[in-house]
Amino acid sequence: MFPPDHALRATLADEVHARPPEAMRAPASTSYVAVLVEPEQRSRELEHLATLCETQGVPPPKPGATHFRADFGSGPGAHVLKWERHGEFSGYTVIASGIDEQPFQNVAAALLPTGWLAGIPGATIAAVHARLLAAPDEDRMAWLLGQAFGSQGVVGSAIADGAARVYTDFHLHEGCTRFVLIDHHLTERQAGRTLQRLFEIEAYRMLALLALPIARRQNPRIVQIETALATLTDGIARDQGDDEALLHELTRLAAEVESGLAASQFRFGACRAYEELVVRRIGELREQRLPGIQPLQEFMARRFTPAVATVNTVSQRLHDLSERVSQASALLSTRVDITRERQNQALLASMDRRAKLQLRLQQTVEGLSVAAICYYVVGLVGYGAKALKGAGLPLNVDLVVGASIPLVALGVIAAVRRARKHASGGERSQTFTR
Repeated sequence: MFPPDHALRATLADEVHARPPEAMRAPASTSYVAVLVEPEQRSRELEHLATLCETQGVPPPKPGATHFRADFGSGPGAHVLKWERHGEFSGYTVIASGIDEQPFQNVAAALLPTGWLAGIPGATIAAVHARLLAAPDEDRMAWLLGQAFGSQGVVGSAIADGAARVYTDFHLHEGCTRFVLIDHHLTERQAGRTLQRLFEIEAYRMLALLALPIARRQNPRIVQIETALATLTDGIARDQGDDEALLHELTRLAAEVESGLAASQFRFGACRAYEELVVRRIGELREQRLPGIQPLQEFMARRFTPAVATVNTVSQRLHDLSERVSQASALLSTRVDITRERQNQALLASMDRRAKLQLRLQQTVEGLSVAAICYYVVGLVGYGAKALKGAGLPLNVDLVVGASIPLVALGVIAAVRRARKHASGGERSQTFTR
């Protein structure tokens, strides 16, 4: 019925269905870890997953896969492992049904073989344990929160239009952040989506904050460059210092700024992208305030957003510095060019004066040359007249010599002018040809 499919049609159509949330029912325990993976470690991820699948007797992920799901075990110890590859990190989620009386005493990640999680290629950037619980009474709720978070201040809100409540403190408990999701009337898919959003909020929050140490390191360097640039700009305005030396210093500052940009802009750009994802995921929770508890959005606005603003400020200062250094360099380069033009004009004027002097000298030499040529030609005429007189012709040698002087002089002058005119015409012809 239709023309042949595009080679990527099926892949693109399936992309919106990739990495679906897991359907979950309370009570359930989940663990999530986000691992930063270097490009050279990517191939080892699938090998590590294949080793686990081999020990559990399940099919391994296909070569080139970017996500994977497998059911491990049966009965009370049954659990699900999900793996998702992202741009610079990979996420591992372990899901198990049922819960112990003590929250977070036995976590879902403990169901995996000992040491398997520790052998994952890369470095952990975020780790989360979460509990999905049916709504308890108020006394039971207070006990659960005390057991989960201790004396730490709890952050939480009603979410999904009141269908659930979520609690956390964003502190690390034995290396992991904790979430408690209270199910009032969530659907199974809705519960899975909500936990997935909570995991992504934590992972993206940590990934965004990777830029903060870089921004703090760049800040003193930026202050030094700004101070040096202000001093140089003031020197340019006051016409102080050697222009070549100032231009060399500006070039050095430009290299420093570009080095800072090259070393930080990938991380700074990633920070802005991850921050946007955090804000979007929190918005998708549709939070409603609980009495006496700070919502997640407010917690992020007070603590996470200022850190991102610091990163954005440092990034903007670097870009502004780059523009200011470029403007100062252009201004100084213009001034150097003007100075060079003046020097060139003075040199050309000096060359013009020298050419005029050479012309005058040449004209003087030409006059002397005419006199010398006339002397020799008139001498030849005299010798000829003497020879003719000796041959018997009645000639007055002195009269012949005297009469020949004006004629010889006019002839020599005409010949010199003709030669000069011929040389000038040839020079103009060569110039036109060029």
